[in-house]
Amino acid sequence: MKPKISDVAKLAGVSPTTVSRVLNNRGYISEETRENVQKAMNELNYFPNDVARSLFNKRSNLIGIILPTTSNPFFGELTFHLENISASLGYKVLLCNSLNRIDKEEKYLEMLMRNQVDGIIVGTHNRGILNYHKQNLAVVAIDRNLSETIPVVSSDNYEGGKIAIKLLIEKGCQTIIHINGQKELETPAMLRRNAYEDVMNNNGRTPITYEVPDVFDRQSQQQVISKIFDDYPNVDGVFASNDLFAASFITEAKKRGLDVPGQVKVVGYDGTETTQILLPELTTIQQPIASIAKTAIELLVKEIEGDFSEIPLETRLPVKLIEGTTT
Repeated sequence: MKPKISDVAKLAGVSPTTVSRVLNNRGYISEETRENVQKAMNELNYFPNDVARSLFNKRSNLIGIILPTTSNPFFGELTFHLENISASLGYKVLLCNSLNRIDKEEKYLEMLMRNQVDGIIVGTHNRGILNYHKQNLAVVAIDRNLSETIPVVSSDNYEGGKIAIKLLIEKGCQTIIHINGQKELETPAMLRRNAYEDVMNNNGRTPITYEVPDVFDRQSQQQVISKIFDDYPNVDGVFASNDLFAASFITEAKKRGLDVPGQVKVVGYDGTETTQILLPELTTIQQPIASIAKTAIELLVKEIEGDFSEIPLETRLPVKLIEGTTT
């Protein structure tokens, strides 16, 4: 039989109320009493009921995270930092992989609400589907525009795009192609495309963008990349909106006997630890993933605590060029 709070109280020689005060850190408790209660808990292998405590404190200390897929290096690294920072602040995480499917997002939202999460961090595409504020819930988005009232944290996508294209132009590339997701997604990441088009136009070049219909599907990526080579065999520069697109392009270029960077130069975007380990030669725009996670958690905690006075609706964090041997 599981030990009860009354068992802990009896062994520690105190009242059940005192044990409860120790567990919830309420009121003055002498250090000796705390030690006696903790010793009794350890001896009985007693663990407090978090559900009961959340009802008492009117907080679940749970944060919901809805992302497209943690198998993607960017979201995988982001999840690591989000969970690590949350844990340091006493929050547990409920992680949901939505694959950008509306039905899954709706079901996950219902599940998170049933579990009384204190707040949600979102990195999915489906704008307007999740009516968070109707639930009076703290919400922060990462690189996604969900509504005009939900704060968004992202890297400086426009500046990153500018750096990438200017580098390719400086390297002498003439036919520079951009690989991105679908434009109608209207995410802050689309600013990478805007920067590409602006820099190309300002330098008298014609922007050429290829959209990948399903950004997380390798076959979809491959079909688009093959079409680029078929349509533009003279392509000598590529700015990919993420490192996976860049890696797939480099693989296809080598299959076709092209030298990278001799005949075609490539710049990616994300700069995750995984990419730097598996493809250290890739020139890429590195997002400050740890800072993005830290900022998102800080904003969410402020919302949870009811402090909306100084919460910016948009936060753009600086990027960094990591120049490898693909340019």
